Amino acid sequence: MSIIIYTRNDCVQCHATRRALESRGVTFEMVNVDTVPEAADTLRAQGFRQLPVVIAGEMRWSGFRPDMINRLQAQATRA
Repeated sequence: MSIIIYTRNDCVQCHATRRALESRGVTFEMVNVDTVPEAADTLRAQGFRQLPVVIAGEMRWSGFRPDMINRLQAQATRA
């Protein structure tokens, strides 16, 4: 399963999400909306108004969500 985290520079919740996924051994790709501004437009069109945005298969959320990170880790270890 492909996991993408949309982040921005100096975003505390983005850093917390990245650290939480790394500590659980989950592999992911990061897209920084400061360097890829069209990604921010795409996220806004999908209804997201807060970063980070995590997209992992059918799972999608924004903000630092330890509950969703734990669910994602469980799915990743089963795959």
